[in-house]
Amino acid sequence: MLLGLSKIIDCPGESLPFSASIDLSDLRFGTCYPVSESVEAQGIVRNTAGVLMMTGEIRTCIHGVCDRCASAFDRQIRLPLDVVLVTELADEDHEDEKVFPLESDSADLDDIITTTFVLNMESKLLCKEDCKGLCCRCGKNLNEEACTCQKEIDPRLAALKQLLEKK
Repeated sequence: MLLGLSKIIDCPGESLPFSASIDLSDLRFGTCYPVSESVEAQGIVRNTAGVLMMTGEIRTCIHGVCDRCASAFDRQIRLPLDVVLVTELADEDHEDEKVFPLESDSADLDDIITTTFVLNMESKLLCKEDCKGLCCRCGKNLNEEACTCQKEIDPRLAALKQLLEKK
């Protein structure tokens, strides 16, 4: 979807609101496709002293499997959208992920939203930030209950344990 900016491109101080919805259901993270609902973006493009600044927010619901505890989860996410739109790239060899070129007088919202979404996604999908994961011995989900496994003693320190038991 292209956002026409011809009304504000040569008018410093002007702004143009935008709203877009794109389908990223074919986007793969690891072994899953966490985005089954549309990704919504809205915000505003401002011409600030001849520089086109796009700010806003991207929202959707992530449906995934936690990388620590293997539980399925659904979580609403909100990601910031803060990019600069330019008529041409100064140095294409050193592209900045926050700078997007215009196609004639239009911004490609699909490309901007997809790139921003992917770059802001966490490298691991977690059901919650403080997920405790699974016990490496018994496999219990430590978010649901504590396991009763005893810590394994390093064999190099077994002689010290015996000394403590003699007291």
